[in-house]
Amino acid sequence: MSDDLRITDQITLQGWELTEQFTRASGPGGQNVNKVSTAVELRFEAARSPSLPDPVKSRLRRLAGRRWTSDGAVVIFVQDTRSQARNRDLARERLAELVEQATRRPKRRVATKPTYGSVKRRLKAKKVRGEVKALRGSVDPD
Repeated sequence: MSDDLRITDQITLQGWELTEQFTRASGPGGQNVNKVSTAVELRFEAARSPSLPDPVKSRLRRLAGRRWTSDGAVVIFVQDTRSQARNRDLARERLAELVEQATRRPKRRVATKPTYGSVKRRLKAKKVRGEVKALRGSVDPD
């Protein structure tokens, strides 16, 4: 196995679709933080990927949110640990989880009607509440 990332039995992201860039992480880390590039930025060219069907791409775009760039790439930035290898694994896991989530087709919502009784109860409660508020008006001096 090379740098390919297996998502499901049908979907495997090729190594050339993923690019990694290592930078220095912010936050605690002592002297280490200024010397070692432990943070990883994983970039997946989702829009140009032949591995993903179009419906999965559109769901991925919605799920990725601001991680989706204007040129159609998903960028995942991880600086959780002090280990570059662990951050790299975390980034790949998060990307795999995101793509796997996009493969699931959402259930269609079935429109339902409120029951006759619930409508009656709601309207009765509104009427009672309105009467209570109407009685709060100014008091006659008589």
